[in-house]
Amino acid sequence: MRPGRNAVPLSEHEQRLFDQIERSLAEDPKFASAVRASDPRFHARRRILVAAFAIILGLAVLVYGAVSKSPLLGVAGFVVMLGSAAFAMQSRRKGNAPDLHAVGGTASRRARQTRKAGFLDRLEDRWRQRPEGHR
Repeated sequence: MRPGRNAVPLSEHEQRLFDQIERSLAEDPKFASAVRASDPRFHARRRILVAAFAIILGLAVLVYGAVSKSPLLGVAGFVVMLGSAAFAMQSRRKGNAPDLHAVGGTASRRARQTRKAGFLDRLEDRWRQRPEGHR
């Protein structure tokens, strides 16, 4: 982990060791492919590319259906485009999720529960936590 906002800065010796370990790991193709295979962002990018291809395919079917005066084919193309766009948006959201871990691990139970909290629950929590002067 590189020093960030909340991280304790590394000493000069620790930083050199960290850089050396990082270089040796980067040179190991087996390790790099294993990390890439378990990286959720990698899978999200791949799903977005597949969805983009399906959107283009759906557009082609839609245009072909319009040209050949086959409304059923046009509707099918539109449905493919719509489903692919929804799939791409879902993949993008999952790829940008802040609680993703590149190697193993899952979101904490509390994070999942917080994410599931409904709009009204969040409003109620905000109402309870408002400053004393407004009560």
